[in-house]
Amino acid sequence: MNRKQFVLSAVMIAFLAQESYAIVLYGYIGFFRMMFANFASFTALVDLIIALVLILAWMRDDAQQRKVSAIPYLILTLALGSVGPLLYLIRRFAEPAQSTATVTPHAVGN
Repeated sequence: MNRKQFVLSAVMIAFLAQESYAIVLYGYIGFFRMMFANFASFTALVDLIIALVLILAWMRDDAQQRKVSAIPYLILTLALGSVGPLLYLIRRFAEPAQSTATVTPHAVGN
């Protein structure tokens, strides 16, 4: 496990602990009820939805380029929020990076 994966894993574990605690306190439905409790929390919900939709689009495109399936991560994102993108990035950083140094320049003809 490299450093990026370690940091992402730590963030995901902390987020899951926080999310679990909120579910224990309010329940799954109560959690969403709190998001509509006032205009400030509703604004945070709208901001979260916009950010996650952008991330979903990026994950789908990135997965297509890498020829992997993004479906499990998309479903996790819809169900648990940031857990899906965090797991996707952990998996993505496990793969060796594609080097652009192997690209050979084209010869200029006269």
